[in-house]
Amino acid sequence: MRARSTLFTLYTELVYPDDTVWIGQLVHWMERLGFSEPAVRAAVSRSAARGWVIPERKGRRAYYRLSPRVSWQVRQVRRRLYDQGNVEWDGRWRMLAYAVPEALRSRRDKFRNELVLLGYGTPAPGVWVSPSAGMEATRELVRFYELDPYVEFFLAERVSGQPVERLIERVFHLEEAAHHYRALTAQMDRLPRSPSSEEAFVELVRLVHEMRKVLFFDPGLPPELAPEGFCGREVLERFASERRRLRRAAEPLLTPVHALR
Repeated sequence: MRARSTLFTLYTELVYPDDTVWIGQLVHWMERLGFSEPAVRAAVSRSAARGWVIPERKGRRAYYRLSPRVSWQVRQVRRRLYDQGNVEWDGRWRMLAYAVPEALRSRRDKFRNELVLLGYGTPAPGVWVSPSAGMEATRELVRFYELDPYVEFFLAERVSGQPVERLIERVFHLEEAAHHYRALTAQMDRLPRSPSSEEAFVELVRLVHEMRKVLFFDPGLPPELAPEGFCGREVLERFASERRRLRRAAEPLLTPVHALR
């Protein structure tokens, strides 16, 4: 795990629903994951330079608050990881089409990358579809990149003349998702049954860190659309169970450091 990427995992799993944390807390957690204090501080400084976190001072202590953009990303990752299994599909596809001027190419490319995080795939240039993406989150994304004049939204029961199985195979990276799910299953098979709080903390962060990578390959297909034999839903359910178990065991290390002093 890389330091800056691990920081995002900590904000997602341990800091949320807050978006601000004391630098000493980050050091406390990251040291248990094998990072030195200088490495942590350097990663936080680079994140601040990129605008991912915003430094704040409270008395003599330095805190770091997520930027609005990264805070939004954290909420979407959590929705995909922890809430999606509770939502029934309404039988309609979310679609958007855009024609963004070449002068806004950089903004358009960033927008496309984040559409993937929401669960969209592209069957044709400038067209994106998803059976499960949140429409409000999609609109927030459009507004953030100020692309409202160039984007149109649709809801449709069909998005292609070809069989839906062919569409899903062509649009989404399910083979890559299945590869990640097999690796996650092996990782969960190796988890200690009675871990210490230190072991549980490390395994919890590693598990969430690896799980969130799958979101860029699995769009979160409802059971009605998932190909036969696709293991995404069952791995997600096992992940939820293992996460709860590890959080219980790691509880002493989840308590804010300043509360112990």
